[in-house]
Parts: sequence; C-alpha cells; structure tokens
Amino acid sequence: MVLLGPTIGGLRKLLAICEDYANKHGLKYNSNKSELLVFKGRNKPPNSVPPVYLNGSPLKRVTQFRYLGHIVNEDLKDDCDIERERRALSVRGNMLARRFAGCTLNVKVTLFKAFCQIFYTSSLWTSYSQKSYSALRILYNNLFRMMVGLPRHCSASGMFADAHTDDFFALMRKKVASLIRRVRGSSNSLLQVVEGRLDGAVLGRFNELHATRAPR
Repeated sequence: MVLLGPTIGGLRKLLAICEDYANKHGLKYNSNKSELLVFKGRNKPPNSVPPVYLNGSPLKRVTQFRYLGHIVNEDLKDDCDIERERRALSVRGNMLARRFAGCTLNVKVTLFKAFCQIFYTSSLWTSYSQKSYSALRILYNNLFRMMVGLPRHCSASGMFADAHTDDFFALMRKKVASLIRRVRGSSNSLLQVVEGRLDGAVLGRFNELHATRAPR
C-alpha cells in the first residue's frame, strides 16, 4: 500500500487513519518494512524532513522504492527502471537464444515477441537520459539479431520488417498509445483528471514519439 501526501502533516494524518483501522480489525502494520520517500521539488529538495512514525517507530527514509515492479525515485527519473528492464531483457533474451537455437525462424520470432517485447511499465517512462534509453534499444536489436542468426551490422529496421515484427520505436509508440486509450476509457475520477491534462507527462511523451521528424 502507498500513501501520498502533499505535506508531512498530511501524511501523518493518513498514517493515523491506517493505525486506527488496524487496531479496530486486529491488524498491525510492520514499520520495519515500511519506508518514507520525499519527492524533490522542481528547484531544490527540502532542507529538513520531520520524522514520520508508524506504530511509534520512525520510518526509514529512502531515495527510491519498488512499487508493483516499477522503480520510483525521489527525482521522478526513470533511468533506474529502464536499467531494471534492460537487465531483465538481457536474461530472457540470452536464455531464449541458448535454449532454442535449433528452432525454425517462425518459432524464434514467436518466442521473441512473447518474451522480449514485454517492457513492463515502459508506458510510464517520461523522464530519462538518452543514454539509458539507447542502451535498452541497442540490446533489443542485438538480441533479435542473435536469436535469428543475423550479423551485428545488418539494418535493424530491415530485419524487423522482414520478420513482420515491431522494432523498438514502434513498440514504444504502441505501449504509450495503449495506456492513453485505457486512461481515457476509464470511469475512475482520478484518471479522468489525468486524461484532461493536455500538458501531462505521458501525453507529452506520446506526442514526442509520434512526431514526424524532417529527414536530414
């Protein structure tokens, strides 16, 4: 469970509600497994943060935590989560290349689509360095070349087109578009507020991914 509050005072009130509910229902929160993360402001982080207690114990302050598999940082950067996905992709891709080296091309392409195009929570990536993003894209291309037995210098766009498989950029566009479609179709009032923000980060990334660039 995650509690979000604009101030330490607001967060303390939320924790008090949780403690009261737990006491009434014979439950107890584990303060040793609970953490506090303070998001940085646009200009500078707060000079000091008052302690926050759960069941009388102060919560440990961290700079990042994993929520539903997605790494959230205090600066809201996505580089750590992209690195998480890059390492997971490397493990899956190399495992497939070793175990199914003798299979037909169609089988390899099917396995690649099933195991190497997951990119869990990638539709939420909105703030990252080009270095992290490019490292993931290069790994994606190299794993496909390795699986189907193509040389490293062959054209990435050409090999994906021949195999009727989405390249990295097409995959990212589809995932962000899918997220926006589901948010816009949701009846949740909070998601409707997000959907109505034309300056939102996810919509901004959607526009960036779908922008047509003039040829050099």
